[in-house]
Amino acid sequence: VQLQASGGGLVQPGGSLRLSCTASGLNLGHYAVGWFRQAPGSERGGVSCLSAIDGSTYYAEPVKGRFSISRDADKNTVDLQMDRLVPEDSAVYTCVAVFEGQFKQRPQRLCTVPPGPTLQYDYVGQGTLVTVSS
Repeated sequence: VQLQASGGGLVQPGGSLRLSCTASGLNLGHYAVGWFRQAPGSERGGVSCLSAIDGSTYYAEPVKGRFSISRDADKNTVDLQMDRLVPEDSAVYTCVAVFEGQFKQRPQRLCTVPPGPTLQYDYVGQGTLVTVSS
């Protein structure tokens, strides 16, 4: 079982990138998925999270209106479309998956509560680097 983040790269300010969180060996349709990012010298923070049960989403304030999270059932991915990128978006982006089953993982909680006794990630993907620079 593997979770892999991909799609990063170098892009100019104002440009776009589409990241994919790809699962092998598991059906992402049963998992809440979150995208996180960490820039050098900064703490990791939640960017956007998506519930599998009802499709509800959460976006961190700095990315609202610019980023969009979506699920592609055919490809078994959860994608993050990033538009109007700014240098502050530069970071390593990772994705995590939490099994939902019958109990919904509120996207805001997934994105804002650090993992620990009350929240555990089932899978964590390798990161992909996004660099926004002219």
